[in-house]
Amino acid sequence: MTHLAPRSPRRLRRLAAVAALGVAVSVAATPTAATARVAPEPGAVQVEQEGAPVEQEGAPVEQEGSHVEQERVALEQECFEPGADIATSARGGQTHDHREVDVLEQRRIEQRTRDILAAEGARAASRAEALAGSVPVYVHVMAAKNGAGNVTDSQVAQQVQVLNASYAGQGGAGAANTGFTFSLAGIDRFYNDTWHRDGASTTYRSQTRKGGANALNIWLVDFDYLGVATFPWDYARNGKVDGIRVQYSSLPGGSATNYNLGETATHEAGHWLGLYHTFQGGCTTTNDQVSDTPAQSSATSGCPEGRDSCSLAGLDPIHNYMDYSYDDCYTEFTAGQSSRMSQMWAAYRA
Repeated sequence: MTHLAPRSPRRLRRLAAVAALGVAVSVAATPTAATARVAPEPGAVQVEQEGAPVEQEGAPVEQEGSHVEQERVALEQECFEPGADIATSARGGQTHDHREVDVLEQRRIEQRTRDILAAEGARAASRAEALAGSVPVYVHVMAAKNGAGNVTDSQVAQQVQVLNASYAGQGGAGAANTGFTFSLAGIDRFYNDTWHRDGASTTYRSQTRKGGANALNIWLVDFDYLGVATFPWDYARNGKVDGIRVQYSSLPGGSATNYNLGETATHEAGHWLGLYHTFQGGCTTTNDQVSDTPAQSSATSGCPEGRDSCSLAGLDPIHNYMDYSYDDCYTEFTAGQSSRMSQMWAAYRA
């Protein structure tokens, strides 16, 4: 899988930073892909952003390592979708693309969600119904100074169309209509080489994020992953960086071979709405906390029909958006996943 140009030194630095922290690039929710960050580019240009601060030439820059602890905490809370140039068995990347969430932590999250919904009662349900009709989407194009990564408005519009089709159950027979729709609320563009490479990500997200808990912010960058997502239960403490980061070449018509139909954003938005991978926890009954997604031992690569990696009932759900299959293999969310997303929306985003 070579749809992204190999960046071995930078990739190794990222992985070494993760290893040094003792973190398995794995599940749970909120900011960043490396510990040591390059300073923002002096004289960087940003446009189409009302009221946003403009970087001044000669302004103080972030010192390497000055945000290590902040980035470490962020890393431990975020879900990573690795890029296809990292050769392993998963969706173009590592077997585990987020910090490990064990069964005990899953139980704590589930209990917290039940408690919130019970306390809110009918009010939470009515708020969720009122707000879930349309998710406002803010797309932040983080281009390089030379224009690399500056996707077109048409590509952004097509990406939103893909989100709507996937979440409406239009992928295939048996796919659930989740009830979630997405409307493009705005596009802004920044020309900053550091931000384009996902450097100083906590800073750029904090400065550019728009909307409240119900607003999906998508930052389009060029990094060693296909996508990165935050989870809804972390919004209260890390709302300023809430959203998903997506490899710009994975948008419809992009250059990411096997991953250029726009489904990376579908997958990452699933995490943003509270879904785990279908292979979460491996071949266990707990698995992804959804009863109608058969357990699987490991992530899928490609689209291997009939794959059965787990002795428990059912074939691997290779067509599910929360597995790691190729874009053209994806066809569905299940009814159980739809229900879970609605519950998480009511508890944390409504």
